[in-house]
Amino acid sequence: MHYLSTRNDKLRETFTNILFQGLSREGGLFLPVEWPNIDINTLRDKSYKEVALHIMRPFVGGDLKDDNLYEIISSSYDDFRHPKIAPLVNVDSNKYILELFYGPTFSFKDYALQFLGNLFEHLVRTSKKQITVLGATSGDTGSAAIEAFKGKKDIKVFILHPYNKVSDIQRRQMTTVTDSNIFNIAVEGTFDDCQKTVKDLFVDQEIQKKTSLTAINSINWSRIMAQAVYYFWSYLQTEKDKISFIVPSGNFGNIFSARVAKHMGLPIDRLHISTNQNDILHRIISQGQMTMNKVEHTFSPSMDIQVASNFERQLFEIFNNNSNSIVDVMREFQNNKSYTLSNSIISVLQEIYSSASVSDELTLTTIKLFNDKYKYLADPHTATGLSLLDQYSSDHPLVSLACAHPAKFGSAIEKAIGEPPSFPKELENIFDKEEKMTILEKNTNLIKSHILELL
Repeated sequence: MHYLSTRNDKLRETFTNILFQGLSREGGLFLPVEWPNIDINTLRDKSYKEVALHIMRPFVGGDLKDDNLYEIISSSYDDFRHPKIAPLVNVDSNKYILELFYGPTFSFKDYALQFLGNLFEHLVRTSKKQITVLGATSGDTGSAAIEAFKGKKDIKVFILHPYNKVSDIQRRQMTTVTDSNIFNIAVEGTFDDCQKTVKDLFVDQEIQKKTSLTAINSINWSRIMAQAVYYFWSYLQTEKDKISFIVPSGNFGNIFSARVAKHMGLPIDRLHISTNQNDILHRIISQGQMTMNKVEHTFSPSMDIQVASNFERQLFEIFNNNSNSIVDVMREFQNNKSYTLSNSIISVLQEIYSSASVSDELTLTTIKLFNDKYKYLADPHTATGLSLLDQYSSDHPLVSLACAHPAKFGSAIEKAIGEPPSFPKELENIFDKEEKMTILEKNTNLIKSHILELL
């Protein structure tokens, strides 16, 4: 398997090379040159770990032996708190919720980042190199990455989060980890500011000469690859002919993983995107408007995004894998903070996706509705999808993704149902621990200098 870049379609790189690069030198995102095809029948009656091996093996190619890959996969999911790892809950006729919060940080991000952490550790150990993991988080990616990489030899981790714009538990899951290889940077800005800094540093020659920078955001292809697994897993639990998904989305990574699954042969009928009030994805799908608005702080902070980095992968596909077109589009978008897609492009997008924007008010209403009607308590990100699940009807399984444990967003839950959620024992003492973070202005050079001092 070889990989090209959304900004260099002539590139041919191996899996290991793109894993450690994160972004291409041109600033593009990696994609496989061709999509492997999976025979669904070969996956039946297999465990989650076995399904993961079958889905990820073609993307890894010859860079890892099957035994090593399965060992990495197995160790990644050994400690998940549910025997099915990602169980499917039937709440009504043809309506399901895929629960993705049984990992160590109670977020769907664990499903990819536990794998990524163990994969990096294996490759660093065998190659005897040192790497620096750099990532931006709007909430859950940071804690999942820190949990996955803490204490690992020859790996330093720098996580940028927007200061005072994540939930208390999301922040403390990051800042109470005291391992010497973990560094938290609170940026006085938005997630988009954090993400822009990360992208700028990945193409910065000075910092690249000092260390080997590696991405853990969903700009890293391995995240997308690992997340595709649970879409297949959902389908296998339904035993039906086709399936549709509702995916709460901010950075477009999770929904694009579903698109990858469809490319590989999963019989997906429709992909529905739910956003919060930061609705750039909804505006793109419904109107073709790629316009950066001011980021609003909502009850679903992990989706408080106005620049969806992974959407570049989908644009590349729609522009017939022409990297020159993508370079032009992204240049105009960065320079003008806006780009309008043509009607023909919008039509193609709408053949693949539908979308909706869900307000804070509707999010809270939906939390209460599902709690009262189904005795199901959902976190606010999950609730944006459940608002669509409640409205839609389907003649086949319609699966809405549950992104995080409700205890991570206690304030929103209490506003919705009048009482706080119960806490898992793993989170009970998190408010008693000391925090460790550095607060910096949203200045790339300042953040770069800080990181260089700690390398």
